[in-house]
Amino acid sequence: MRAIVQDRYGPPEALRLADVDPPVPAADEVLVRVEAAALNAYDWHIVRGDPRLARLAFGRPAPRARIRGRDFAGRVEAVGADVRELRPDDAVFGDLGDASGAFAEYVCVPAALVAPKPANLTPPQAAALPLAGVTALTGLCDVGQLEPGQRVLVNGASGGVGTLAVQLAKVLGATVTGVCRTRNVDLVRSLGADHVVDYTRDDFTRTAGRHDLVFDLVGNRSLTALRRALTPTGTLVLSGGGVYRGGSLLGPVRLLTQGRLIAPFVRQRIRVLTATPSRAHLDTLRAHAEAGRVTPVIDRSYPLAEVPQAIRYLESEHPRAKVVIAI
Repeated sequence: MRAIVQDRYGPPEALRLADVDPPVPAADEVLVRVEAAALNAYDWHIVRGDPRLARLAFGRPAPRARIRGRDFAGRVEAVGADVRELRPDDAVFGDLGDASGAFAEYVCVPAALVAPKPANLTPPQAAALPLAGVTALTGLCDVGQLEPGQRVLVNGASGGVGTLAVQLAKVLGATVTGVCRTRNVDLVRSLGADHVVDYTRDDFTRTAGRHDLVFDLVGNRSLTALRRALTPTGTLVLSGGGVYRGGSLLGPVRLLTQGRLIAPFVRQRIRVLTATPSRAHLDTLRAHAEAGRVTPVIDRSYPLAEVPQAIRYLESEHPRAKVVIAI
């Protein structure tokens, strides 16, 4: 089968299209014929091995998982001996997690990380949903404990996670403020945001009032500034740093570490988000999508052979929402 493989850390050109043996499902896995995959910041971080400290987790001297890509949508080709809920030709979507491997014609996935594809979404739309959607759900509900009637601010509202977080926060009954750049103001407003702050003109930590929940997806403000946007007992959820462009030892880990250190000593709740793929979250996202409450936004689509160009675009051009791969 054709797949995008990585044998060393480096620029996107370190990736190459190759013919590799197709995977064979274990007893608890399904073999999926991939129809679409989606890019995440996670992918370019692994391609470059950046920040350098992350190589302790990714693998040294090269990534342990050779084939890139986490999010996928496709059809079940075969099932393992212990799989009961899925059958060949079922349309599915999911997130491979750290195992990676979605930028390929076939992938093996634990059945627990696969769910039926939302019936009203195309494969590219469904592929755009898992990691970003689970991150948004986890940040708002599991970690942020958002309640109806609360005020939430999403910093990075036009990104892959942000566009879904805005929609989900409205579903949960919140008053939503989205922060984005000028060209994306209309997009964020169209997703349901009650207020939109153009960060090129205004500093939301000084002009947007106080919020019960600040969901930071960018990491471009200090903890002091972010806390200024909270009510005295509000919650700050930190999730990586989308503004980070590489080239340091710690990268976005610095802000996350600061958040963990200060959390025990302040009234406001400061939480660092870790999103783990799960069938339960995928089922929730499917229900919202099929009800028309959540729709993934796609910026661009690339063929499998152009994954390096797609990674280059993702890391350098601040795309709106999701970049997908058609396979």
